[in-house]
Amino acid sequence: MKLNKILPLMLLLACSVSFAQPGKKKVKKLNTKKVQVVDSIKVSKIAEELPSTVVATGIKDTIIFDLKDMALARKKDSLWLKELYKSDLFEDIYNSVVNQEYDMVDYDELPTEVLKQRLKELDARTPFKVEYNPSLESVIKQYLKNRRGTLERLMGLSEYYFPMFEQELDKNNLPLELKYLAVIESALNPSAQSRVGATGLWQFMYPTGKMFGLDVSSYVDERSDPIMATEAACKYLKSLNNSFNDWDLALAAYNSGPGNVSKAIRRSGGKTNYWNLRDYLPRETAGYVPAFLATMYIFEYAKEHGFKKQSARIPFVATDTIKVKQQITLDQVAKLTNLDKEELEFLNPSYKLGIIPVIKDENYMLRLPLTHVGAFVNNEEAIYAFAQEEQEAAEKPMPELFEQPEKIRYRVKRGDYLGRIADRYGVGVSQIKKWNGMRSNTVKVGQNLIIYPKKSKQDIAVNSTPSQSDSSEKTYTVRSGDSLWSISQKFPGVTVQNIKKWNDISGTNLKPGTKLKIYKG
Repeated sequence: MKLNKILPLMLLLACSVSFAQPGKKKVKKLNTKKVQVVDSIKVSKIAEELPSTVVATGIKDTIIFDLKDMALARKKDSLWLKELYKSDLFEDIYNSVVNQEYDMVDYDELPTEVLKQRLKELDARTPFKVEYNPSLESVIKQYLKNRRGTLERLMGLSEYYFPMFEQELDKNNLPLELKYLAVIESALNPSAQSRVGATGLWQFMYPTGKMFGLDVSSYVDERSDPIMATEAACKYLKSLNNSFNDWDLALAAYNSGPGNVSKAIRRSGGKTNYWNLRDYLPRETAGYVPAFLATMYIFEYAKEHGFKKQSARIPFVATDTIKVKQQITLDQVAKLTNLDKEELEFLNPSYKLGIIPVIKDENYMLRLPLTHVGAFVNNEEAIYAFAQEEQEAAEKPMPELFEQPEKIRYRVKRGDYLGRIADRYGVGVSQIKKWNGMRSNTVKVGQNLIIYPKKSKQDIAVNSTPSQSDSSEKTYTVRSGDSLWSISQKFPGVTVQNIKKWNDISGTNLKPGTKLKIYKG
């Protein structure tokens, strides 16, 4: 059997020579000790094939595991993460809400009278209106009959996330049952993104996230940070309940926006009971509260229905955060701590590119299992030196940080279309649709759009189709390999659409030698 002669942590020792070169600050060497390990690659016939020991190196204070056991444990950990964190959970839950049917389902294991009694008990201990009706019974029985596997996996994930949610909900004096909202919103996936761009455990749209303090940059999407997003969700839910003074309506407003709920109240002639408003709400929202109540019921009565919850790989309380002092990647952390990258991504989902940046006035944290925090802190200097050395040796530079600018409100004028508006502000059509929750490219005169422009106000003030009187004309000769896009990149503020309009081009094909007019303000 081929043995692992070098553990990933020996990379640090190899780098320690370069760390101590003349002219560079000396970095303390990592303390090492000999430990007994066995091959962690092959796991078949372990008992017969393993030799006794092999020498390897470990970080000081690291808990050293006998890898004979670790190989099996890691395999199970990996399977757990893949099983519980399947992306199809989000699609499954989303479709169950949007396409919910309310036909009665045969499910003899839950007699109607038993369900009525349990809902009555649930209603007594929650501020939500948990009252029996045939539609709710239908949803509960459909979930029990057709979604048992999905729900068991979600119950496993809830072991990690629910303590975090409950802590924040309690701090804000909100009903703890609101934790079930994240199950409906995202299937407990902090990286979930809906078709219209809502992101994270609590599915914040970009503008709403910004409103409640969640920033987005090239590196970090705070909507995917479990703690920060939960804090923002608590603020939003509290404000909605203050507005409607009814938790069912607050939930409906969280899903579809307070404007849609207000319109439903008007269209219904002033009704304020959710069940009387359902016909006036968007289809997804009509299925939203029943899905929430059904999920609450099943989680609360999971034992009675024989659900076998999978325990969390690591409880939230068994993790802690470290403030990052120098840019580092999750790949590097995985190498240096011997943790699986999948587990690090699970614990740190807000880092979009797997890079934890260091930016002035921002505090970015790395979450690790408690068993690994001491080792990281005790060897920080050497760890950051290794990360910097590896970064400097990399062929590709790190992407530049791009902070999203402040938003503006644009009122659609006659003759406007999304492409023209996008060009004017230096953004993409898809971005405008995402910021405003739009499914189509159609805009109406008088419609208000939220935009986060990349161009300065001076740039925006300049007409996107300048005349020769207020701009200079340049002539560009097309070369072999040129495209409209590559040419537009040579002239700041010029778009493909500009070039096509200035030169009366309808297609995208260019012939070498063609002369193009370019106007530069």
